[in-house]
Amino acid sequence: MSDALYYDVLVIGSGIAGGTLAWRAAQLGFKVALVTRGKGERENNTYHAQGGIVALGEDDSPELLYQDIMRAGAGINNPEAVQVISTEGPKIVEEFLVKTLKVPFAREGEKFLYGREAAHSRRRILFVGDRTGKAIMEALWKALDNSPNIDIFTHHTAVDLITNTHHAEDPLEAYKKPRSLGAYVLDNRIGKVKRFFAKFTALATGGLGRIYLHTSNPEGARGDGYAMASRAGARLLHMEFIQFHPTSLFHRDADGFLISEAVRGEGAKLLTRDGQPFLQKYTPQGELAPRDVVARAIYEELHRRGDNYVLLDLSSLKINIPERFPEIYRKCRELGIDITRQPIPVVPAAHYSIGGVLVDTRGRTSLDGLYAVGEVSCTGVHGANRLASTSLLEGLTWGWRAAEDMANLQVEELPFHKIPPWKRPKNEMEVDPALIVQDWVFIKHTMWNYAGIIRTERRLQRAISDLRYLYHRIESFYRTARVNDAIIGLRNGIIVAQEVVKAALMNRRSIGAHYWREENGEI
Repeated sequence: MSDALYYDVLVIGSGIAGGTLAWRAAQLGFKVALVTRGKGERENNTYHAQGGIVALGEDDSPELLYQDIMRAGAGINNPEAVQVISTEGPKIVEEFLVKTLKVPFAREGEKFLYGREAAHSRRRILFVGDRTGKAIMEALWKALDNSPNIDIFTHHTAVDLITNTHHAEDPLEAYKKPRSLGAYVLDNRIGKVKRFFAKFTALATGGLGRIYLHTSNPEGARGDGYAMASRAGARLLHMEFIQFHPTSLFHRDADGFLISEAVRGEGAKLLTRDGQPFLQKYTPQGELAPRDVVARAIYEELHRRGDNYVLLDLSSLKINIPERFPEIYRKCRELGIDITRQPIPVVPAAHYSIGGVLVDTRGRTSLDGLYAVGEVSCTGVHGANRLASTSLLEGLTWGWRAAEDMANLQVEELPFHKIPPWKRPKNEMEVDPALIVQDWVFIKHTMWNYAGIIRTERRLQRAISDLRYLYHRIESFYRTARVNDAIIGLRNGIIVAQEVVKAALMNRRSIGAHYWREENGEI
């Protein structure tokens, strides 16, 4: 039986960006393969998104949304991309999420209810309680399941992108323009690497939060897409801009559970452990300041006081808290915290990668045939700092636009026949899980301590030195190991960690989510 599968479109990733691209491409007549290392709709950042998705409120306009996105991004946003998301994004929300998928966004009668989050000038966030991502993914996954043009491959991990110049057995391909031809993909259930060939390949692999010690991201957000794109020769941009969410639940059993920014949008206050407000010392915007400002304020306050968490107090909210934030209420009660009576202990956590694989307004990367959509991409929408709840809108918009761009392209015959099967190591060895765990501990602590919320040259130089040493050890380990999901993730994680640190060292200007402190001001 051949290990090769042939499709028009290969989508790697199953969140809102990859799912939207797959669905729209199938509607346009493409035969689509959707590959996910998880088992269904839950193993992606979209599913865990609480706050909501940006639309246009009742007293709103694309121009106001444009201004808010640009302001939050510190003015280094790509204006063309911001124009696209401001004008087209809300229309796709209406057409696809509301009318086609019928996502049950909160309403009062026939009117939508809109939330407001930090740095937004209007109430414009559509939400489903605090389970918006879950509601979107359940509706989207059902649509994908019902599409005859889509084959879904769960428990499959992409190993590497296939390109003609890297993988063809014909040496003359090296003289040609590099082009994506698909990917080598591991079937985790049988341990076999298959060749997925496609006219177009789309990375929709999500973020990289798991390279940090504290993160709100699920287990799979380890930077796979960035690393694969980098190895294939695609351009990365703005990797230094890591957004740290100010409020993740501080509890040994919480694993970075996020306390949505919408809680502060509704009026919750941040307090020190002894009950004193402190944000006004750092920003006149208080609780509605951009995320990077709030995260740094908490970081500074924790250091100044020697505490390991602050408090988020909901007692002044004039809303039904369990009804508005059911998932947060449930999770906290599960851990012994009644948020209607007690403040929530919180700390900042790595939340969103603003940079990524550079794409244009159609989702095209610098490598022919390769697209990137969602968090793994860098569209330029977010500039130096992402405006709250624009991430789902960006993934939706670029997933939709990428599929439509593919439909407008003519592809000549591709050299699939020149690509050999995956080559296994001659003397492959079983992977020792203890080595994987220890290497991840090293990466996470290094990134948190040296390339986290506040960066200095000394910290970053230490980080790059330590990471480079570990990289060579992991690469040697990988080349002799029997390939599995764990070693693939570790290899990608060390590559991405270096990309973040190198980008941070190159940018000595404090801007947005990248905060550079001179040595004489070091904490």
